[in-house]
Amino acid sequence: MAADSLKILFVSAELTPLAKVGGLADVAGSLPKALKHLGHDVRIAIPKYKQIQEGEYLLDYPVEMDHHLETGIIRKTTLKGKKVEVPVYLIDNYKYFYRDGIYGYGDEAERYNFFCKAVLNMLPQIDFHPDIIHCNDWHTGLIPLALRTKYAEDPYYQKIASTFTVHNLQHQGTFPKNVLRLVGLGDEYFNPEQLEFYGMVNFMKAGLIYADVINTVSKKYAMEIQTQEYGERLDGLLRKRAQDLYGIVNGIDYEELNPATDKYIYQNYSVEDINLKKENKYALQRELGLPKSDTPLLGIITRLVDQKGLSLIIEIFDKIMKLGVQFVLLGSGDDHLQRQFTEFKMRYPQQAAVNIGFNIELAQKIYAASDIFLMPSRFEPCGLSQMISLRYGTIPVVRSVGGLSDTIEDYNEQSGKGNGFSFKPYRSQELLHSIERAVDIYRNKPDLWKSLVVKGMKSDFSWERSAKEYVNLYKKAIDKNNSIPHRRAV
Repeated sequence: MAADSLKILFVSAELTPLAKVGGLADVAGSLPKALKHLGHDVRIAIPKYKQIQEGEYLLDYPVEMDHHLETGIIRKTTLKGKKVEVPVYLIDNYKYFYRDGIYGYGDEAERYNFFCKAVLNMLPQIDFHPDIIHCNDWHTGLIPLALRTKYAEDPYYQKIASTFTVHNLQHQGTFPKNVLRLVGLGDEYFNPEQLEFYGMVNFMKAGLIYADVINTVSKKYAMEIQTQEYGERLDGLLRKRAQDLYGIVNGIDYEELNPATDKYIYQNYSVEDINLKKENKYALQRELGLPKSDTPLLGIITRLVDQKGLSLIIEIFDKIMKLGVQFVLLGSGDDHLQRQFTEFKMRYPQQAAVNIGFNIELAQKIYAASDIFLMPSRFEPCGLSQMISLRYGTIPVVRSVGGLSDTIEDYNEQSGKGNGFSFKPYRSQELLHSIERAVDIYRNKPDLWKSLVVKGMKSDFSWERSAKEYVNLYKKAIDKNNSIPHRRAV
């Protein structure tokens, strides 16, 4: 390791490919590898859920939980990348993590309280003293809190800085007041300046208050969450910490997401043989029972939830179909949205294919086969699909919000600037207008469309740039932690 390399512990509730619910897993599976490429000693800690089969036993130790002891078992595996391997510590406990799902249980506060405690207790056991602990979302919010309270006077922990990343402010981990006892804190912490949040205890708030620096996953979202519209009732706190709040746009894994080598798609292709992309459309049409046609294929891969702006699509779906396009959806979520899109499939069997659920192979096929990708999100902290679609030569139509605003510039035919189509007002007619523009250029101006496709495939949203920004963020956190008077002399 170089003299200026950092020791980094990346703590997350999810990790691709071991346990994934959303984009958090993809970040956890990509950023540490990019940091390792830069020469840093980075390691990952996640819960060992029932679905994770790998991991060799390393050690076990007691973890104090509300006046009783639980056993923390550490198993170890590796996250493999191109020329790098990142150690992964799996925090195992049968009581808390041996369950069929990842989230959605009545004892979430106890589960992730145990996880946070077990992570901190693990460090001396494995002889790893990080310069920085990178915490992600509410599941890890108690780690910065513990570093500033329980471990504030402990010489081993005093030099460990923390950063806290908000991937989605909507999910905060709020629990009844009696959780304070579980965490090991007294009622003096139950006030609006600390952990109290509208009569509840808020784990996300703990991370936002006590971490040395905080960030979110795009520059625009970092600004948006300081407003009442997007701040999810934490905007006042975020404005208060504005000097310590940063935005870093996520990247995507260019090793895994490569149309030239993707093992899931029907036909590999690159910028040099871009015409082969069309073979993926024809093959997907055949697999999903749509007529073979060169008409524009609109794709969407999403969680079926309100955040994703699906109500806008529903309002204008009949008008979209009148454009003579085809529509392919892959996703799952709210029942009423699943039913609505399934109804559209029955109404337009020659134009619409709707697949409820998630299938990584089908997802990759849709990225490669689609001409246009829809992301009309109501809010979007970063978004990865718009970057993946560009990588596969599929042009995004997005709402200019959050990370979508940071990564997609509306196309201007006169200047040639832009890499997709975007709209700002949250109105279905604005979305329809953007789709109409994209369809018109696809059908009537093929040279312009090809230039857009090539530009998208050549763009760089890899993790290297973002990883360097995170290193600078870590150094800010370390400097701030070292500036605390009683810690300088340690």
